[in-house]
Amino acid sequence: MVSNASSRGGSAKRPWLAVLLAIVYPGLGHLYLREWIRAVLWFGLIVSASMFLLPADSVPQSLSVGAMVESARAIPLQVSLAVLAISVLSVADAYWLATRQRSEPTADGTRTCPNCGKDIDEDLDFCHWCTTRLEEPAGDGAA
Repeated sequence: MVSNASSRGGSAKRPWLAVLLAIVYPGLGHLYLREWIRAVLWFGLIVSASMFLLPADSVPQSLSVGAMVESARAIPLQVSLAVLAISVLSVADAYWLATRQRSEPTADGTRTCPNCGKDIDEDLDFCHWCTTRLEEPAGDGAA
């Protein structure tokens, strides 16, 4: 029997895994989340930034360790910081998407727990499956 949380697709995704994959390479976390366009955009951004910003003398001429170390030393600090900024933004975007997908109400109006992904009662302020404290339901304006 397939649980309701895993049949919806997005709600069973784990934010920590999306972050870990985005750390490995920008766009991988988005592939895990099935955000195809964002994955291609992050991948294209990091590749194009590397192609246009890296100087020609920083490209290794062979696959030896010494050549790669020398080419890494030839990369200017500004280029390293730009590539690092793109990578950090990709990680933050993957985390934001994963947490947003887990906490969105489903099409039939039920809520799911952002921690375990199981359906929860709309009247409760905690998950009765894993006891995670929840935010107030969006439709609750009073009290």
